[in-house]
Amino acid sequence: RAAPSPKMMENTVFMSFTFYSTILILKMYVIAIITGQVRLRKKAFANPEDALRNGGLQYYREDPDVERCRAHRNDMENIFPFLFLGAIYSLLDPSPTVARIHFFIFCVGRIVHTVAYLLRLKAPTRSIAYGVAQLPCFSMALQILLATTPYW
Repeated sequence: RAAPSPKMMENTVFMSFTFYSTILILKMYVIAIITGQVRLRKKAFANPEDALRNGGLQYYREDPDVERCRAHRNDMENIFPFLFLGAIYSLLDPSPTVARIHFFIFCVGRIVHTVAYLLRLKAPTRSIAYGVAQLPCFSMALQILLATTPYW
């Protein structure tokens, strides 16, 4: 007989949220690794101590290819709010199918945004991916506000 699981682990919406959130966090780690590799290859370091360790202060500089890899700045501005909204939304007992669609659209939108950013895909690919990914966030935020309005 299996040990009883915590209530959150019985919440299928929360488990779906956890799956997609983990994919997005892993994507952020991959971008960080790519950024580090490009920094090393291009010898463009963000702080003097790394530049000194890798050839000298002349490598304490910006590089357009490194800056392009730093798509994780945009991820932090978008994925962190999703993590909050998705967690709270999961507690509202939404339809599992609708919730999964919300999480899936956001996740795919962020992945496409990153690919478009890194590969310099033709505009407006990145903007469309950004906009599409925002739709489920606005939907979740609105539903959270509607559910919590009686408590303000």
